[in-house]
Amino acid sequence: MPTRRSEHGDAEPFAGTIGRVNPVHAFPAFPIQAVVDLEAIRANTASLIRRAGGAQFMAMVKARGYAHGAIPCARAAIEAGATWVGTAQLVDALEVRAGIGDARILTWLYAPGAPFARAIEQEIDLGVSALWALEDIAAAARECGRPARIHLKIDTGMGRAGIPPVQWEEMVDAALAMDEAIDVVGCWSHFACADDPDNPSVQAQKDVFAWAVAAGEARGARFEVRHIANSAALLTDAGANWDMVRPGLAMYGLSPIPDIAGPADLGLRPAMRLESVLSLIKDVSAGQGVSYGLTYRTESDTTLGVVPAGYADGVPRHASNAAPIQVGSRRLRIAGRVCMDQFVVDLGPGAVDRAGDRVILFGPGDDGEPTAEDWARASGTIAYEVLSRIPQHIPRVYVGD
Repeated sequence: MPTRRSEHGDAEPFAGTIGRVNPVHAFPAFPIQAVVDLEAIRANTASLIRRAGGAQFMAMVKARGYAHGAIPCARAAIEAGATWVGTAQLVDALEVRAGIGDARILTWLYAPGAPFARAIEQEIDLGVSALWALEDIAAAARECGRPARIHLKIDTGMGRAGIPPVQWEEMVDAALAMDEAIDVVGCWSHFACADDPDNPSVQAQKDVFAWAVAAGEARGARFEVRHIANSAALLTDAGANWDMVRPGLAMYGLSPIPDIAGPADLGLRPAMRLESVLSLIKDVSAGQGVSYGLTYRTESDTTLGVVPAGYADGVPRHASNAAPIQVGSRRLRIAGRVCMDQFVVDLGPGAVDRAGDRVILFGPGDDGEPTAEDWARASGTIAYEVLSRIPQHIPRVYVGD
């Protein structure tokens, strides 16, 4: 029987099932849930590790595991061979450390005043992109009485976080001079256009990264890991693997290069299914306006269904009148505007659906249901956002555990 688990992975009784039974019993407390297949996470991780050609694997669980649940997914990835875990926010890294064992953790997103001492005490590696961060981390390390492990980030051309190349050698020197407080263990960067492998910026960034590694090593740095490859780079450019790869979206079974290849083409399986129920059914006449603004009107006498999930639950408002859903074996479309906590679907004339019937918003696509990529295209966004915007209050049901 499936279990509903907390973020830390502790099992709780769950009366539901993900099979085709009366779904009223599958939603005991909240009428929308995300079903996460941990076996798919393990299989995707193993497949990506094979592609990495011997490079170490960092399981990216930022944004709480792309909304799948950081700790359960980190554990599944480690079981499949991942040796590192990555999370953007420092506070998330502290939570992940509490829920996993000895795997190395890297975090890099913080502001002045962040709890660096706690991270150092918990053996969490820190990404460094600025001199103030280096100085604050060194001060925290002296306070702890143990050196901080840092990864210096070079801005190879994305123009976001990272040390500008003109400051790189100065930063390397500054970090190495703090050898009693700082261990420089990594050099890293991030691609801007890895999903477009023919973009000239990809090779330009690779060249800058290679220069930064060589310049750092020439000045005395001994990098344990050099890493730049995200999901798209791992899947399109074996020359970017270096010592470690950092897949995110691909680990959760979605393609970071949907215009080039889909999940099945890449040997991946989407791990999440987002589902709800019909909470109300009613017959209406032709010409009935639906939802705020009356942007949808029925073309004939028909049956409408209300789904108790809205933009407060991660359903994009841009999905209004656009995103597909599945009711039974039928693929339908959201009718009218998505509201804060509900949307409407036109079930068609003579529909025999009833309150409590299951509605699938997106899933792996095995039974013809829409996928997260379908939702991304319908909403004018990317699959990353479709997944990561699903809030914490939506119950996660873990299977394959």
